[in-house]
Amino acid sequence: MRNPLPKLVSPRLTGTIEWLGFFSLILLAWLALYQMQSGMGAGYGTMFSMWVLMTAAMMAPSFVPSLKTYRDLSYTEAANTHTSAALLAGYMLVWIGFSALAALAQLALLRYDLLGMNGASNDWRLTAVLLLAAGLYQFSPLKSACLSKCRTPMTFFIGQWRPGMVGAGRMGWQLGLSCLGCCWALMALGFVGGVMNLVWMGIATALMVVEKLPQLGNVITKPLGVALLVGGGFAATKAFGF
Repeated sequence: MRNPLPKLVSPRLTGTIEWLGFFSLILLAWLALYQMQSGMGAGYGTMFSMWVLMTAAMMAPSFVPSLKTYRDLSYTEAANTHTSAALLAGYMLVWIGFSALAALAQLALLRYDLLGMNGASNDWRLTAVLLLAAGLYQFSPLKSACLSKCRTPMTFFIGQWRPGMVGAGRMGWQLGLSCLGCCWALMALGFVGGVMNLVWMGIATALMVVEKLPQLGNVITKPLGVALLVGGGFAATKAFGF
């Protein structure tokens, strides 16, 4: 079905309205997380909801280059408002799955008293493992392969194009998997900084957005890995009393 809105307003205004809606949803996710800070419960449902909001608030901004590239096609027969929504839904479905697993991990770590109620590690061993794993992953071939797809969305769409809403959903799912491959380790560091710590979330979001930029991303990926390894080494000395 073709988008009926352009019949009433110009394509440029249609695009502006859609982007305003997209960024409004991101802002609402951040506001909801802010409200949840004071009433974070220990149940799985609450944790899962928090992780869904957190991935939406943090990962949707990093999806902007891919979504913009796809939206640039919306002035042709290839894409429209509905297929753009399907692309975003496919992308977020991956992160909803990640949220389900992350909430399970948080619940388990709480039961073993490795996390505080704010979702931050209170065990130097856990902190060391998370930082060292994230640091090493910055240098892995899988991280590089996933980043290359995230940094060149036009290349992805040219090679993997599928028409219609179902096709857009499948492409969004593929992009979500690439994004997960880029960012899962950095997202897991929420258990170090605190999963409800908005300062950590803001810093991590900025890092993940910049990492996906073709020019700046190449500059920060490996230095960030070194910094994480240094932090992990420091945590290990605390854990084992060196």
